[in-house]
Amino acid sequence: MMILFVLEMEWVLSTGQDKHFTWHCSESGQRLGGYRTNAGACGLQFDVETRHVFVGDHSGQVTILKLEQESCSLVTTFKGHTGGVTALCWDPVQRVLFSGSSDHSIIMWDIGGRKGTAIELQGHNDKVQSLSYAHHTRQLISCGADGGIVVWNMDVERQETPEWLDSDSCQKCDQPFFWNFKQMWDSKKIGLRQHHCRKCGKAVCGKCSSKRSSIPLMGFEFEVRVCDSCHESITDEERAPTATFHDSKHNIVHVHFDATRGWLLTSGTDKVIKLWDMTPVVS
Repeated sequence: MMILFVLEMEWVLSTGQDKHFTWHCSESGQRLGGYRTNAGACGLQFDVETRHVFVGDHSGQVTILKLEQESCSLVTTFKGHTGGVTALCWDPVQRVLFSGSSDHSIIMWDIGGRKGTAIELQGHNDKVQSLSYAHHTRQLISCGADGGIVVWNMDVERQETPEWLDSDSCQKCDQPFFWNFKQMWDSKKIGLRQHHCRKCGKAVCGKCSSKRSSIPLMGFEFEVRVCDSCHESITDEERAPTATFHDSKHNIVHVHFDATRGWLLTSGTDKVIKLWDMTPVVS
């Protein structure tokens, strides 16, 4: 599913649907080692300096391994997607890993910050198929099955999305949710459906979260549900987009970015290869 050639080590790294990650010596062809992944894997990145390999699989997990000449050890695993990981991209300078998924989202894992920060990016209406990164401008390029090419400005201070809070009643008006039989009986009120504000994470009813807003600094380039108080607090500056959107007019399965010329190459399920001049947006 994915192959990387590491010139510095003369290694060939590969992943497959057989749930195995392996690496070989490119000179001799000898198999140096392998690791069984959680599921079939199609995302693969490597950090030359630390010899860490990142493997993304269809279960939604990212596995980090430390490679030696003929052995490897498990460092840790990340699980933040609700769908399979479809693409990985590594920034060795900022030490940030990007993972795209069939759940339509991208997660930025800030490994270098050592704070466990994970930023979510929502800008596609279908699964993310491929990722590329312009190091000189700190812009992430994502392509999806929706035909969209999204150029994300990663040179801004982004915020983590909050964890969704649990409650038996609306945390704004105290109206019981439909499973809270005791409060429904005591207050003689009909239970309501639970929603969550994407900005504060509170459990709210539909009446208290009737508004929608984009929150680009939290990764929401599209309008999402927010509670009424959060909607009033979001300023026009906070609604300013941090990404640009472009329609490729084909279902993209792979992308390659040439930073020296500012060219983007996309290939699609329509058997068409397209070349894009991205210098107006990636500069």
